[in-house]
Amino acid sequence: MTATAPARASIRRLDRPGDLGWVVMAHGELYNAEFGWNSEFEALVARIVADFATHHDSAREAAWIAEVDGRRVGCVFCVAGEEGAARLRILLVDPAERGHGVGRRLVDTCVVFARAVGYRRLTLWTNDVLVAARRLYEAAGFRIVDQDHHHSFGHDLVGQNWVHDL
Repeated sequence: MTATAPARASIRRLDRPGDLGWVVMAHGELYNAEFGWNSEFEALVARIVADFATHHDSAREAAWIAEVDGRRVGCVFCVAGEEGAARLRILLVDPAERGHGVGRRLVDTCVVFARAVGYRRLTLWTNDVLVAARRLYEAAGFRIVDQDHHHSFGHDLVGQNWVHDL
């Protein structure tokens, strides 16, 4: 943290009743409000959350919640990916907490965890309209490896695959 941006949020493991539902609800509401994305996106997040809740390997996968004064304001997941890589998934930061280092801390927590449990690569998929998130990924050491046009969530988008060699 810089002197001008004190740690406002605490980061904890996703482990409390309501955490899973909050992740789905927050994504659905926020992405609709900011980008006009439809319930297709919320359904995708719900599948990711449900898969994590029912099938995750607690030794190699984790999820975190950021809180300010006991209120959930962000999240990120680290799950097993293809070919032995980990995947950073469903990063979210409440707009009121952006600019205070919460997103950076969530991404850093995911990177540190992936490295500590032995992953050698961390990947993620995002869309080019998520400019603030893309800046966080780049600052953390991720790089774009490919992108493709697609129609999802009610919009024409450009999906991007990013990678971070740990």
